[in-house]
Amino acid sequence: MTDAAEQKSEPFVSHLVELRNRLLWAVGAVLLLFLCLVPFANELYEWFAKPLISNLPQGGTMISTEPHGPFFIPFKFAFATAFALAIPLVLYQVWAFVAPGLYQNEKSIVLPLVVSSTLLFYFGIMFAYYVVFPIIFKFFIGMAPDGVAVMTDISAYMSFALKLFFAFGIAFEVPVATVLLARMGVVSTTNMAKQRPYIILGAFVVGMLMTPPDIFSQIMLAVPVCLLFEVGLFFARRLEQKDLQRELEE
Repeated sequence: MTDAAEQKSEPFVSHLVELRNRLLWAVGAVLLLFLCLVPFANELYEWFAKPLISNLPQGGTMISTEPHGPFFIPFKFAFATAFALAIPLVLYQVWAFVAPGLYQNEKSIVLPLVVSSTLLFYFGIMFAYYVVFPIIFKFFIGMAPDGVAVMTDISAYMSFALKLFFAFGIAFEVPVATVLLARMGVVSTTNMAKQRPYIILGAFVVGMLMTPPDIFSQIMLAVPVCLLFEVGLFFARRLEQKDLQRELEE
């Protein structure tokens, strides 16, 4: 009995050791990227704040309400950037850990989904930075009453912008979620198409909850979500057709 218990515990221990090693690789990658970005922390934050600064009135600047803010906030953003850049390697470590337990057909779809979800997350961030930020900051600053000088705290700006980055990055994962739901048999593509009006309504509700209380940012989150749902539905249907064709051939 003791030998049998030891034989059963050995694979479990080996899995724990492998999980620890892969976590160390992921954490090490984030720290290494952070150390590489530290010398450029101020330049990174200047790029990060450009959408706001470029829309401030002439002579307007950002401020810091905390004495240590100008020193720590750029480092915090550098760490957030390092984590975002390390996402592909982190996801690869997750993939390498679970891949041995997957069937071949599962491996063939999981890896493309990991790659596509990573790219879509980055596209969501870039869409927020280059499209959404200039519009909403121009709107916010333009609505300031006469005599009110708009000077945003650097810490408040970082919290606000990172929240939007996360919201748009997650929202752009809709095609991946659509394909996964169809592949796992949770809901068919036919039923998803029938639920389209509710999905559109849900996209605007999510946009209302995850963005600032202005109509522009809400619409600019909801509309891409609706379009990306259609993209995911298209690919899910293609995969269903391929599966059906394969079954007929067999």
